[in-house]
Amino acid sequence: MPGEVERVGRSVGVEARCVRLSAKAETPASLAPDIERRPLARNENQVLIEVRAAAVNPSDVKAATGLMAYAVFPRTPGRDYAGIVIDGPPGTVGREVFGSSGDLGIRRDGTHATHLAVEAEAIVEKPKNISFEEAAGIGVPFVTAIEGFRRAGMPKSGETVLVMGVNGKVGQAVVQIATWAGARVIGVVRRSESYAGHSNSPVEIVDASTTDVATRVRELTGGKGADIVFNTVGDPYFLTANQSLALRGRQILIAAINPVVPFNILEFYRGQHSYVGIDTLGLSSSATGAVLAELGPGFASGHLKPFPILPHAIFSLEQAKTAFLAVAGSSRDRVILRPS
Repeated sequence: MPGEVERVGRSVGVEARCVRLSAKAETPASLAPDIERRPLARNENQVLIEVRAAAVNPSDVKAATGLMAYAVFPRTPGRDYAGIVIDGPPGTVGREVFGSSGDLGIRRDGTHATHLAVEAEAIVEKPKNISFEEAAGIGVPFVTAIEGFRRAGMPKSGETVLVMGVNGKVGQAVVQIATWAGARVIGVVRRSESYAGHSNSPVEIVDASTTDVATRVRELTGGKGADIVFNTVGDPYFLTANQSLALRGRQILIAAINPVVPFNILEFYRGQHSYVGIDTLGLSSSATGAVLAELGPGFASGHLKPFPILPHAIFSLEQAKTAFLAVAGSSRDRVILRPS
């Protein structure tokens, strides 16, 4: 039977069902994933996980369509996961865990499968108050958010964090972490809408389609500006973010549409500003696990909440192409594969 456990030497071996991409696709519509059965066992320093849920991220789609030159083929995609350890070092078997990675699904086989072998230090205990699907949806957005703050300096009570693209999944994760830390948050949207996610304090919204963002931020902060601008969109907001920064403010950048932007050196050094670039693809599974472990208490206490997982956004492995197309179509849902 597929997935049946058998002993291989001192470890457990399984026949895993995996989404398989044989080569890059020109467009998301031309993706042609197969479902393969492959033998899988862990190495000495790994655990073997029965995957209960795995997220589909925009980076999965980008890698599948050749936008990441270092993505290898053939491979199984997927960076985020949640499941149960079925084989591993003493004390790990039976644990409900979740995790993410910068290399899984990109440079080595990933999480869109019934089973996964990953380094033991990469796994994080799944909080008991959240489901496997919710835990699988935490990964990339929350890792990106916390890594940005770790690099730029964690927000403090009394500081203002401006979030460009506040209703995206990374934007919502930023809001949760910043308000958990006691910071004030101002969110920028591109049309008239309210903040859509969880927050530990009110989020003030600026509609960029009708309002000059930098001017409004100065008004809201008594002329000071934002201590941190978390720019989840990139170049469309680069200049506005600079104009919104307080003295010694930091801009965190995680994305780009057009990679080249105008840069005012005088404004930069006179403002004593800092830029922080975040690329979570550079984080190993173990490094990502350490980042996620910092967030565990927040999820356990309820200060942090996983994204809602809607029934229509859950797909089987056989529906992987449909799931990828949903993400490529800028779905606001957190898209999840349920392997079993």
